[in-house]
Amino acid sequence: MIKEKTVLVTGGAGFIGSNLIKALVKQDNKVICLDNFSTGHKSNIADFLELKNFKLIEGDIRNLDTCMLATKDVDYVLHQAALGSVPRSINDPITSNDVNISGFLNMLWAVKENKVKRFVYAASSSTYGDHKELPKVEHKIGNPLSPYAITKYVNELYANVFASTYGIETIGLRYFNVFGPNQDPNGAYAAVIPKFINLLMNEKSPTINGDGLTSRDFTYVDNVVQINQLAAISNNTKAINQVYNVACGDNTSLNQLVEVIKSYLSEIYKPNINGISINYGPERAGDVRHSLANIDKAKQRLKYNPKVLFNEGIKNTIDYFIATNKI
Repeated sequence: MIKEKTVLVTGGAGFIGSNLIKALVKQDNKVICLDNFSTGHKSNIADFLELKNFKLIEGDIRNLDTCMLATKDVDYVLHQAALGSVPRSINDPITSNDVNISGFLNMLWAVKENKVKRFVYAASSSTYGDHKELPKVEHKIGNPLSPYAITKYVNELYANVFASTYGIETIGLRYFNVFGPNQDPNGAYAAVIPKFINLLMNEKSPTINGDGLTSRDFTYVDNVVQINQLAAISNNTKAINQVYNVACGDNTSLNQLVEVIKSYLSEIYKPNINGISINYGPERAGDVRHSLANIDKAKQRLKYNPKVLFNEGIKNTIDYFIATNKI
């Protein structure tokens, strides 16, 4: 793991970014958080604000001067800042493009200019688009199905060009449906797991888009924290300037997901939750039908080994939301 280094986490007040910061500050690193709080929350980093080894820069990656300032004297950048959500990108492709592509390009340029050792960035499984073959392997992708997917693929292209043209070291991590503590259960673009937990805990029926057979390779956030650090410090030359699937290599349908959440909530919270019915709505535009990752490349080149699998991760997430009264 990363120790005694200076690490910039962009989007550090967001879900994944704040989990990264939590680990990094415990490991005696100097951690810089860059966030504009458009989707992140100050409450996610409240525990770190008074620490001597933590610094908050409130700013936007669309501002090159801010990126230059944030990357000065930094060893590693873990770039999580982006406007996520396929539906958001369909509703507002202009802003998604501006943040996810122009902002990303600013970060790459700042990393080059300030001679940062390595740039590890959040890529996305949405890059696989309409490619139907399962499990997904990194070198086979289809046509993107949303503006968001386009932006994340362009990130990979830019990272590759900067690596070959300017000699910087980059690693892209294609996240597959990450979930866990600090994920926002509210709002129009809330991720499905915290949204379902929130509704069921309040004894309301969740709505599944489609028939519920849509499946995802749900990935607990601790696994993402692990691979970000492995990617930053790997000295395997074959691991650099590559993209990797970040998942568990197992998929779960939305129907199965709801049943697991209902079962655990009934067991520890309210027994009657098990009887709550499920609503079904229209399929969502831009959604991929099935998602399942082959994680052999990450295992072989980065020594990635997911420690928390789906069922344990769901229990951890529910326990977190109940303990913190966040839903």
